[in-house]
Amino acid sequence: MKAPATRPAPEGDSQLELFVSNFVDIVFRDQQDLMENPLCSLGKTPRKDPIKYQVGDKFVTVTANSETGMCTIYDHDVLIWAATQIREAQDRGQETSNRLVFHPYNLLKSIRRGTSGRDYEDLKAAMRRLVGTMVETNIRADDETLKRGRRNKASITFNMLQFFGEFNTEDPNDDRWVIVLPDWFYQGVINHRYVLSIDSDYFLLTSGLERWLYRVFRKHAGQQELGWQFTMKQLHTKSGSPQRLSNFALDVRKIIKRLNSDDESNKGLPGYQVSLGRNEEGDELVRGVSRSQLAISDPGFQPKKNPRRRVTQGGINPPQWDNRPFAELVGKRKKAKPSPPDEETLL
Repeated sequence: MKAPATRPAPEGDSQLELFVSNFVDIVFRDQQDLMENPLCSLGKTPRKDPIKYQVGDKFVTVTANSETGMCTIYDHDVLIWAATQIREAQDRGQETSNRLVFHPYNLLKSIRRGTSGRDYEDLKAAMRRLVGTMVETNIRADDETLKRGRRNKASITFNMLQFFGEFNTEDPNDDRWVIVLPDWFYQGVINHRYVLSIDSDYFLLTSGLERWLYRVFRKHAGQQELGWQFTMKQLHTKSGSPQRLSNFALDVRKIIKRLNSDDESNKGLPGYQVSLGRNEEGDELVRGVSRSQLAISDPGFQPKKNPRRRVTQGGINPPQWDNRPFAELVGKRKKAKPSPPDEETLL
């Protein structure tokens, strides 16, 4: 029996819980640089080897902590959640910071995971991997905000999380956690041009490669009528996968075959249809197109989703923004101006 492409939603996932921000309340947002570049491992097994990626003048080098290993694409759920909270606060005209104080229960519910003891431990392990993963890149290194205090203006180095810990260690009844986001990520979130909405069913995908394919085609295909296509070799390079091209291609073909099967348990890639083809040179192609752009008569057609948003006074479980200096890691942030919704940011 084949393993399902998505896991079942946890119990109570579809029910609105008071003061809990879950998937029916706000639009999930992803940061485009994370969607487009290999900044994590696609597998669940800890990766220790670095990722070295260069296309044209752009480069990314990702190194892992020897004990925790590199952060995984599943760990990126934390960053997607953080980007979502920040963008939502901005859209409501609230002040934001790269320091977030929160209840881990709320985070787990938001990214559609369980809330057992094992889930909390897995979340802690994810935080430690994010803290231990170092990135050097020249992507947005010329951003004036990021140039301050840096001697090397050609590239920027940061950890995927600058800090993670318990918010109040003196009070055993206070279960809140605190994370500090790197400025590179934070600046890429408060600028709405670098953020895209994503389908909440993304969190239910069990395969790291499928999650990555969704993010790549959400970024590049978007709502374009003809979608987007890559050669298999381009995809392999873009993924940062340590697999040989032949093995990577085999895994991609298996996923696409399953996604396009008639199996009732198969829900496909959220919002996108992915297929294989060949170009005139005979190179294998992987194509992705929004299901809303397919002909209505096509079995894969799905209407464009309109995410529900409930805006109440003070918001739904608004994140707690604390702009006071924290171990000299974080300075005060100016109040962010709300950005107008646009087709790139909101579905």
